[in-house]
Amino acid sequence: MRDVWTSLDMTRRPFNALHVYHDFASRSGAMNMAIDEALLEAATVPLIRFYRWNSPALSFGYFGKFADVANHAVERDLVRRWTGGGVVFHGDDLTYAIVIPQNDPVFSESSRSIYGAIHAALRNALVADGEPAELAPGVVDPGAVIIDRGYSCFANPVRADVMLNGRKIAGAAQRRTRRGLLQQGSIQYSDLRNGLSERFAQALSASCSEREINRETLDRARELAEQKYRADAWLRKR
Repeated sequence: MRDVWTSLDMTRRPFNALHVYHDFASRSGAMNMAIDEALLEAATVPLIRFYRWNSPALSFGYFGKFADVANHAVERDLVRRWTGGGVVFHGDDLTYAIVIPQNDPVFSESSRSIYGAIHAALRNALVADGEPAELAPGVVDPGAVIIDRGYSCFANPVRADVMLNGRKIAGAAQRRTRRGLLQQGSIQYSDLRNGLSERFAQALSASCSEREINRETLDRARELAEQKYRADAWLRKR
């Protein structure tokens, strides 16, 4: 019986078409999380958004405990993600969000298969640049609910995380709704100015088109940032 892990071919591009957003404006943690959610609400075509942070930041998973990260509040912008997973330190990384709307065929695949296919594309982009990247062979299902205990996401590789020279350099977490699937990931790689984002997007789809975030999406994101991601009730939810 074929493992669900291989239901998406790791050697082919996962998406027939992909909208690409290089959104490197200066944004807070709350606004970055809010834009990802707003894109999930509005997307009709799979998309990837690349972004950075306007100051050193720390994001932690939906199920994480605020008490486990509170001591970082002095030097970092703290934000709770809508997706799961552990603690991720942001500042020198390349962060991305992939949205797969429910009308796209890939949405029907398992979360594990999608996670693996996306990371296989990233691995391929790194290999094309001469890096000996590989996927971690771990046994944890990244689609499963993970109860956080303040752990660093990059100290705990799970199956299909991207490894380079024995070190995890890319991990991600997902959220699936009736509208679609959101995968938020971080790439902790030293050479980020060599076109990695372009190669990654092209490894995901042979038909990429550049887009800019429209006013309606930004307005919705500002609303989500104010009402949700900046709110103490969200940040200290657990």
